[in-house]
Amino acid sequence: MDNETVNAGGEDLTSESAGGENEAGVEVETPKQRKAREEREAREREFRAKKRRLIPPFVMLSAGAVTSVTMRILHYETKTMLIILLCVLVGFYIAGSVIKYMLDKFEQQIEAANMEEGEVIEKELEQEDGK
Repeated sequence: MDNETVNAGGEDLTSESAGGENEAGVEVETPKQRKAREEREAREREFRAKKRRLIPPFVMLSAGAVTSVTMRILHYETKTMLIILLCVLVGFYIAGSVIKYMLDKFEQQIEAANMEEGEVIEKELEQEDGK
């Protein structure tokens, strides 16, 4: 498999049909491969966003369950228990939202860095081809 690469679909492509290599030995991505990669990355981002959307309710309900059990064991009055539970649920929903916001922000920073890195590589390849 010296001259072959495997794409995401599992098909074997020779380096000539995959765009070949330039003088520096770096494999050049064809527009079709780039489009397929971008679509795959978009699907992965969507999937991660769907999973992250569940973080605030999960954190809130977990904290509520622990609080309810603890207060029941300690024999709190119903009115006091409901007030405390409401405060805990609101507080932990906000905490979960902050965590989700931070994860979204980190992913945006990573994507920006990857895009910048890709632009640098493309510029370097263009400069090498021009020489």
